[in-house]
Amino acid sequence: MAGSDHFPEFPLLLSDFDFDLPPELIAQSALPDRAASRLLVVEDVAGNDATAEAGVRLHDRQFRDIVGLLRAGDLLVFNDTRVLKARFFGQKASGGQVEVLVERVLDTHTVLAQIRASKSPREGSTLRLADAFDVTVGPRAEPFFTLRFPEPCLDLIERHGRLPLPPYIEHDPDSVDETRYQTVYARNPGAVAAPTAGLHFNDELFAALDAKGVQRAFLTLHVGAGTFQPVRVENVAEHRMHSEWYNIAPELAAQIATTRAAGGRVIAVGTTALRALESAAEPDGTVRAGSGDTDIFITPGYRFRVIDALITNFHLPKSTLLMLVSALAGMEPIRRAYRHAIAQRYRFFSYGDAMFLTRRDPEPAPGQPC
Repeated sequence: MAGSDHFPEFPLLLSDFDFDLPPELIAQSALPDRAASRLLVVEDVAGNDATAEAGVRLHDRQFRDIVGLLRAGDLLVFNDTRVLKARFFGQKASGGQVEVLVERVLDTHTVLAQIRASKSPREGSTLRLADAFDVTVGPRAEPFFTLRFPEPCLDLIERHGRLPLPPYIEHDPDSVDETRYQTVYARNPGAVAAPTAGLHFNDELFAALDAKGVQRAFLTLHVGAGTFQPVRVENVAEHRMHSEWYNIAPELAAQIATTRAAGGRVIAVGTTALRALESAAEPDGTVRAGSGDTDIFITPGYRFRVIDALITNFHLPKSTLLMLVSALAGMEPIRRAYRHAIAQRYRFFSYGDAMFLTRRDPEPAPGQPC
């Protein structure tokens, strides 16, 4: 799907999405209890309370309180992708060191990968990975390489690879990370980064949601390493998103239609679930079932077709995900929420705390219909 062309009349600048984050607020490890994290609720009161700063009220909660924020008949949509052990260290035939990060599995024996080396390997050369097996370098697919594995690549990745923790987590992955950097419902291998909003859910929380009548459903979007790539242009409209594969089952598309018809809300658990649903949306909000690639770029000015609310972690400065949540909840509300989170010492990024955001549609331009 093509990138977003929903930019407002004024140019969006990269500096509009910058903020200063004390390094000690970057969560370096997961809490022992998944649901013990904090939850910042950004309540939209625009038009209802003139005293509310930026049209929102902020509430400091615990993540378990999400049960009280949801209603019977609401539908939570989760991304059930599973993180691959996608990082390898190895050598070229010449002895030079390489680092390989699998980006996408193309077929049983072939992957797309990033390769870090002093000199790019030539097509047809071999790389020894994890001192365990050799892969053959195929044609370039900029900015990636194709690699041919001697055995089914998912098997070799699981046996010999390393969990690709995000670059801001400073320790090597251990056995705790191998459990906690996966959601409890992960089942379809293919991601190189976790859908981190889902890390807060456990079986106890699911039981409480079931008892309340909150529905849940699953799609798959294989998160790529591009999720950590910085935006390098000051004019946000010039940025081009990386592409990621997703699949939406017919049962989910039908469940969304039924939920909306009954007056329930569709709530994405994480930006990856949100991006998949919005990528598959018709203008009237109908969700198309099927598989495809998406490079949708959601920025302020975008009109959401499917999603009513979002559960998400805190995102990196100047990131496309910070732009996405600013599109959903409003730029000023997000700025205020992030200032509050920093002042209240929330934990940031993948192993950090969460937010609950409701959709605030952009105001129409003068002379345009609502």
